[in-house]
Amino acid sequence: MTKNGITCISDGKTVNIDPKTALSGSINFVSHAHSDHLPSRSDGVVLTTLETREIATLRGKDLSNHVEYLDEFGLYDSGHILGSRGLLFEDLFYTGDICTRHRGFLKGATIPKCKVLITECTFGRPEFIFPSLDEILKKVNELISELYHKGRPVLLLGYPLGKAQTITHLFGHWEPLYYHDSVKQMNDLHRKLGVSLKDGIGHTDAQNKGLLDKKPWVMVCPMMSDNATFVKDMKSRYGAVTIGFSGWAKSQSMPFARNNDYAVPLSDHCDYNELIDLVKRSGAEKIYTVHGFVTEFASDLVKMGYDAKPLSENSLDNFI
Repeated sequence: MTKNGITCISDGKTVNIDPKTALSGSINFVSHAHSDHLPSRSDGVVLTTLETREIATLRGKDLSNHVEYLDEFGLYDSGHILGSRGLLFEDLFYTGDICTRHRGFLKGATIPKCKVLITECTFGRPEFIFPSLDEILKKVNELISELYHKGRPVLLLGYPLGKAQTITHLFGHWEPLYYHDSVKQMNDLHRKLGVSLKDGIGHTDAQNKGLLDKKPWVMVCPMMSDNATFVKDMKSRYGAVTIGFSGWAKSQSMPFARNNDYAVPLSDHCDYNELIDLVKRSGAEKIYTVHGFVTEFASDLVKMGYDAKPLSENSLDNFI
């Protein structure tokens, strides 16, 4: 681990994994297009998917020097968002952000066998056990139905890249369906890239045409609290009710995920049990934890008999 991210050196090759800056003279792997994984500058070859490049472009990042294939490097669908991948090389597998559950158009991650595993552990505590997708669908559809019966509009809130598209896919059967302008922009790109998502009107057009006055309706929006100006406006004008979707809804110590009328624990990451299952399926002899509850999850793995520790600077030297 370096200040630029995870750097591995093997057989004279330097591999930068989700680097803050993609460096020339090395291989730079970008796992997906969430902003915390995109390099601020790309001077070298970037190994990533076409979908990640296109989404990065929409977000103002240039990955035009990308390649999708390199000999001796395997990319595996990580199930996190469209285009997300894990990286396998030299018997090392880096998960990137990962989810092994099927969710709408997103299929669960593929886990290859490896000797060294670098896994994220965003939800690497036992408190984070998520309900099944069927349970979530039943609960949310019943809630929307109840609110529709009362004539109340509903805001479905999730991260604009990833969660919002999943929400669109899962609840797009409700009519009328509108999108926050930022979600519409991202959904339009997903459709261009082949994802079957219901088209719809952005909130600015809907408001200007007076469509939001005809209640009830559903709108898919970016994640924001009920204190956000946009949400306050939707509540005061139309009596909208908010349903937020986040794995953090399971946390008792982090209330920010419950700053909506309703909170639903739908996540684009593995939960605690799924992380443990991921480790088992990989067959790894050595596990490094990154991103999230790294110390707690590594400690739990050690108690289960695994050779695991949080990834720290230079800790990969003996394994690559």
